[in-house]
Amino acid sequence: MKRTTTLVLVLCSIAAGLVLGEAAHAQVGRSVGVLDANLASEKDLLAVPNVTPAIAKAIESGRPFASVTPLNTLLSPSLKPDQLKQVYGKVFVPVNLNTASREEIVLIPGVGDRMLREFLEYRPYKTLSQFQREIGKYVDDKELARLEQYVFVPVNLNTASDADILSIPGVGQRMLREFKEYRPYKNIEQFRREIGKYVDKNEIARLERYVTID
Repeated sequence: MKRTTTLVLVLCSIAAGLVLGEAAHAQVGRSVGVLDANLASEKDLLAVPNVTPAIAKAIESGRPFASVTPLNTLLSPSLKPDQLKQVYGKVFVPVNLNTASREEIVLIPGVGDRMLREFLEYRPYKTLSQFQREIGKYVDDKELARLEQYVFVPVNLNTASDADILSIPGVGQRMLREFKEYRPYKNIEQFRREIGKYVDKNEIARLERYVTID
């Protein structure tokens, strides 16, 4: 009985290590409550404070958003600044840590001038774990997890691990296989052409935000 219990504990430890290992390599922050504006259903959008049926329809029609800027442009005429903050506390377009403008970063709820400086100081980010390590110097674990869901580091199409690719919102096992099938990619046009065999141009535009070729 003792041997059996020990074996179970060892197996559980190994499994936990594998899960943590995958999480450590993910390049897109894991959501802890914030919806991706490019993927959220109408039902989910309508549950967001200040989002009316008309706004939800406008968001769906405006997809894919290349960044949070066009989403903000869409919503600003209808919502006051405080209302926008409430919306962005629940739905957002994740920002590229290496290319996002200052204006895009400060749209993340709770990010002011001080935190903006910290976000920019550590560019270029090679991994999301680098963001976790550096920004974790200034905030606690709960706040770090909250901030992380708003950001991503693009994955290298030719070297990204399975966990890296699967961290891209909306990518499952089938698309993972397609991403890997056409390696090595020589340019982004090749990615558009090959993956365009499986999804429409809007989905290509959405996915393209999360990848790079070095």
